[in-house]
Parts: sequence; C-alpha cells; structure tokens
Amino acid sequence: MYLRGRIWWICYWKGGKPYFESSKSCIKADAIRMLKLRQGQIVTGNFVRADRATMGDLFKLVEEDYAARECHSLYETKLRIARHLKPFFGNLRVADFETQHVHRYVGGRQKAEPRPANATLNRELAIVTRAFRIAAEMTPPLVGHVPRMPKLKEDNVRTGFLEDEQYRTLLHQLPDYLQLLFVTAFHVGCRKGELLLVQWPQVDFKSKEIRLRPGTTKNDEGRTLPIYGDMLPWLEMAYAQHQAKFQQCLWVFQKDGERIKSFRKAWASACTRAGVPDLLFHDLRRSAVRNMERAGIPRKMAMAISGHKTEEVYRRYAMVSPRDIRDAAAKMERFFQETITKTITVPATGASKPGRSN
Repeated sequence: MYLRGRIWWICYWKGGKPYFESSKSCIKADAIRMLKLRQGQIVTGNFVRADRATMGDLFKLVEEDYAARECHSLYETKLRIARHLKPFFGNLRVADFETQHVHRYVGGRQKAEPRPANATLNRELAIVTRAFRIAAEMTPPLVGHVPRMPKLKEDNVRTGFLEDEQYRTLLHQLPDYLQLLFVTAFHVGCRKGELLLVQWPQVDFKSKEIRLRPGTTKNDEGRTLPIYGDMLPWLEMAYAQHQAKFQQCLWVFQKDGERIKSFRKAWASACTRAGVPDLLFHDLRRSAVRNMERAGIPRKMAMAISGHKTEEVYRRYAMVSPRDIRDAAAKMERFFQETITKTITVPATGASKPGRSN
C-alpha cells in the first residue's frame, strides 16, 4: 500500500504480474480491506479487474449465480450465452459497452434464419441486464451503472393447441424417448422444466399420483398431479423398462439412462411430419387446460393441477377453439328448438299483424 497525494493505492501480483489500483479512499483501513479482498479473489480464481473486465467475464458471473441459486433456467441460459451472446459480446470490454452494441446485436439476430421471435431476443437481453446487475452488486463493483436494455414488442398470446386426432398423430411421430413426456404434458399441462425434474420415487402408482416436490416448480411450491387416461399404461411401461435396464437412473423422463434436457430439433421434426409445424411444447399446457375446462373440472382444481397462480393467466390458456364454437352453436340450436319455439304462437290466417290497424 502507498499514498498518492491523500489517496491510498494498493499493489498486488497475479501470475507474476503487478497490478496497481486506487482504493479511492484516504483511510488506510479501506485500502487494507481492498488488498485482502483482491488477494482472496486471486486465490479462489474470481479475480477480475474492473477496468479490464469483459462481457465474457460478466456472463461467467451469471452462470455462477444461476448455479448457486439452482435456477431451473441454468441449462437454457448457458445455451443462450454460448450460442449467441458470447460470440457477439464476449471480448467486448465492459467499459466500452454502449447502446449501439445492443442495437447491432438485435439487428444481426433479426436477419438470421430462422428469425428469432421478439420474446426470444428479450430473454437474451435480460441475461445481459442480469450480468450488469451482478457486476454492480460486487464489492467493489465491476461496473458503475446498469444500462437500460430496449424491450421489443412481444405477442404473448398464442393459439396453438392439439385436437385429439392430432395428439394421436404426433404421438406416433415422436421418437420413443419423448413419447412418455408428451403424453404426460398433454394430460396434466405441466411446464416442461417441472416434468423433467420428476424422479420415480415421486410416482405413486397405488394412489395414481405424481407429487412435484417444493423447489422443483416455477412457484417453488409442491403440487400433486393425477395419473389418468393414457398416462397410466405409459408410466407402467416406462417403469418396467427402468427396472430392467436403468435402475441407476431415477429420472422418469430419460434417454439411455440420462435425464432429458433439450429436444428442440427432435420436437420440431416430429411436429412437421405430424402436420403441426408451428406447435410448441408449451402449447400442450394450453391443450390440457382447455380439455379440463371441457371436462367440467372446477377452475380451482384445474389451476392446482396446471400450476397457474392467477386466474388472469389461466384464462389466457383456457382458450376457445373452433370445435368449442361449433359445440356451443349446437347447444344453442337445441335450446331454441326445445324452449323458445314453445312460446311462439303462430297468428291465424287473416289476422292483423302487430303494430298495424285494419
């Protein structure tokens, strides 16, 4: 430690190279704390100089933060960083980061084929924002401020769903390892991330229930899912396979003894062959909600199964299909024929019409 005017500076070494840094304080104790902090960061491998930090360093902090908090989106976040964010931003010094870099990134992504949805770009920019926030919260901070990211307009209302015939067709087009996951999601409407964390001890064949553990759902609350319809034979078949071949793998939804993580290409190919190329896996959630509404399941119970916390969001999923419209029209037709027509009296021939005098 040494003085420059009234300000204490520190000097430390990493890899045989000296680093000089201002404590920005005229109090020696502040410089001592900073020096010890830097020495600790060097020992643990977490040392990054604020004036030389790159966006790649910040993305690494995001991954470490998500891993420490056991975020369900860690795997997907790593993919977004590796495939898109790091190739573009990785070597950029944080000190040189400007809004124009974001605009160039968005423009380049929008020219890619296939063009990503605005919602996808917003999720990627949210990772950049999170990186800056983590860096700003460090002691001492790696950045002086958190830049504001542009938010692209999103169309959150989707209309994708499966009718019964399409469900059967798609089931036969999917690879074997995805069929059980597909059947389960179509019946109970759970989120993909919630289902992929289910293990065999959570499946109760006697009670015909799957129990989601607290901390494995989006809301961190446990839920109980009913086993019904096609789910039971498919789960029994998968359990028999588990007992015969993969006893060491506790994951219900697995491929060759390993937990399923990503299957976008397999899903897209199967949907194209089944004639529903625009269907998302998340659309199965919408299909399940609609089917529960059709079956007359009380809304409170349906929300408990699907995991919706508010009716506002639930109503967005309980969409109306053309088949529902036709069913409603048929019911109204019967209503008019059986009820309304009974009250209509046909005037006798030659009787004067209402509102007119002879």
